[in-house]
Amino acid sequence: MKASIKKYKLDFKRPSGTSRGILTKKETWFLILENKGQYGIGECGMFKGLSFDDVPEFEKKLIWLCDNIEKGKVFLWNELRSFPSIQFGLEQAFLSLGSKNPFVLFPSDFTKNEAPIPINGLIWMGEREFMMEQIQQKLEEGFACIKMKIGAIDFKAEISLLEAIRLKYPRDQIELRVDANGAFRPEEAIGKLQVLSTFDLHSIEQPIKQGNIKEMKSLCENTPLPIALDEELIGVVHITQKEELLQTIKPQYIILKPSLVGGFKGSSEWITIADNLGIGWWITSALESNIGLNAIAQWTYTLQNPMPQGLGTGGLFSNNFDCPLQVKNGYIYHRNNQGWKADLIADLCL
Repeated sequence: MKASIKKYKLDFKRPSGTSRGILTKKETWFLILENKGQYGIGECGMFKGLSFDDVPEFEKKLIWLCDNIEKGKVFLWNELRSFPSIQFGLEQAFLSLGSKNPFVLFPSDFTKNEAPIPINGLIWMGEREFMMEQIQQKLEEGFACIKMKIGAIDFKAEISLLEAIRLKYPRDQIELRVDANGAFRPEEAIGKLQVLSTFDLHSIEQPIKQGNIKEMKSLCENTPLPIALDEELIGVVHITQKEELLQTIKPQYIILKPSLVGGFKGSSEWITIADNLGIGWWITSALESNIGLNAIAQWTYTLQNPMPQGLGTGGLFSNNFDCPLQVKNGYIYHRNNQGWKADLIADLCL
């Protein structure tokens, strides 16, 4: 078996705002396996500034993986606990290599019969006019669940946006989720949550920065609005640590990004613990290309979680790969009459 790495730079169609700044490009890496003329591909979508494995030796670890690929998936996955995005790419690549179609990793009604997955529409941070424009577009596109990033512009301006939405669309028409990306200071968080709770929101993601365990525990105990942990899960790699974190904080939800928490296996560990504790969860992509998004979507369907998932990021990039995924009326589909470029993997190998 041979393994190689291809680096690829995704370009945003439009600069996208988060509480960490404006994104214009996103680097990603593809692990390509070849064995007796068969190919497999997986995406190692490390997210600079967010991923646990955003370290100087990241690319050296990819080379190490290629040099040691014969040691097998189980051994390598365990050795890569400090590199969750590489764990994820490794899982994908081996599943891809073992499949008749290298892009069908989890055959199901999603891939065979176009059974859809409900998803949320993502609203990026920006000036009020830009955010209102996005909101109106998502509503016109048929989304019943909207996720709005907050924390970068003036809080009063964000509140006025939520107020405008709720005046026109009550909760039974539009489910609203907000994501603060840790933007609130601990001492102000409960007050802001009380204000936000007046808009019948589904939940808020990561109101304060990760690592403030005591403060987050207190927030989850006293919040008027369900809290979902997101960044808080990053870097927690052992099952005992995962159990301790969720038992301590007791959030209402957790959000799982396979690229950031150790792929399918790492995410499944979190799900098992959350289910045992009565904590809700959903799956979200982390700005992967359509190769990684395709894998996440196929796996997510097998989980049969009826909540809207966060899988609508494939259309953000101008140089993404054509694929069977299509977003329509608030759902993501795997279309049988659309496909991948026949020699895509071969092109990436060049």
